[in-house]
Amino acid sequence: MKQGIELDKVGRVVGGEMHLADIDLKLEPGSFNILLGRTRAGKTSLLRLMAGLDRPTSGSIRFDGEDVTRRDVRQRNVAMVYQQFVNYPSLTVYENIASPLRLAGKLSAPELDRRVRDTAAALRLDPFLKRLPAELSGGQQQRTAMARALVKDASLLLLDEPLANLDYKLREELRTEMRQIFKDRPAVIVYATTEPSEALLLGGRTAVLHEGRLLQVGSTLDVYQSPATERVGQVFSDPQMSLWDVEVTGAEARLSPTVALPLAGHLKALAPGRYRLGLRAHHVRLSPASDTDVRIPARVEVEEVSGSETLIHATHGGLSLTAQVEGIHRHPYGTELDLFIAPSRVFAFGPEGRLVAAPASSQEASHGPH
Repeated sequence: MKQGIELDKVGRVVGGEMHLADIDLKLEPGSFNILLGRTRAGKTSLLRLMAGLDRPTSGSIRFDGEDVTRRDVRQRNVAMVYQQFVNYPSLTVYENIASPLRLAGKLSAPELDRRVRDTAAALRLDPFLKRLPAELSGGQQQRTAMARALVKDASLLLLDEPLANLDYKLREELRTEMRQIFKDRPAVIVYATTEPSEALLLGGRTAVLHEGRLLQVGSTLDVYQSPATERVGQVFSDPQMSLWDVEVTGAEARLSPTVALPLAGHLKALAPGRYRLGLRAHHVRLSPASDTDVRIPARVEVEEVSGSETLIHATHGGLSLTAQVEGIHRHPYGTELDLFIAPSRVFAFGPEGRLVAAPASSQEASHGPH
């Protein structure tokens, strides 16, 4: 009976440096799972342990109920796709895809040919089967690497930031196809990324890693809407969530001597005391969206234009705010402007960084990142 993969208190120390600590994680057969974390969070280290390329220094790994902790990659039914376009340069696309099947030597020639062509078709590589990797675009090279991994029908498919080295247009194209490519496969699929937007687009379940520790696991949308801690909120926000230390007294949270946030809706139950309030950048606006929005007079520090959006980094007294707004805006350093925030979009974290109040899920889901 298929039971998926289970990691129990898995840790890895290299040269006295902790790479992973006490990882407890269970991934079901047929599930699509995302490892989300910044660079050096431990994503690649965890994938390599699952693959059998490295061994943990503590804990155990079980696959379908069997302990595989000490088995190397050749003894596991696993396939892996890397950031780099890893293909055999002297083999055609057809032979690259066929290579793991030929190595296994278990299929008849007609069955091998069918598997290769079906997999190539799924990844839109049909016209390129006779080409060498050097004759392909970056996206086609990565599709070839994915096809070689998929054709094996491995029980565990690991993808380590597979789109990181592609240009923006190719990344967007492959992202939109990714879930369809992996749909209805019985394998455990684990996809590592640094990008919250990629995690949201791909869906499934997300495990958030930070500095070698597993912070939260759940459905991708649930983790995004209800980050268990302010650290999870930061990892799952790009640009980073603005965080402000506030004092709650009576029916308001005072951001500064001149600005107070009324406590309504999900914030109404906050008891008096110190909190950290968080707000994602796409919920900081240049004009009010409703009469309940709070105006914050701010001073522009830095502006970044990214495609059709502008990031405005500003300050209000000792508070920092980042606004992610549509269109190209030009505000010189030091410009005074008004920013507007909706109390209904604000997260509240307690003194130890634990989530104590989150926006209503329907609101956060319907107003996600651009």
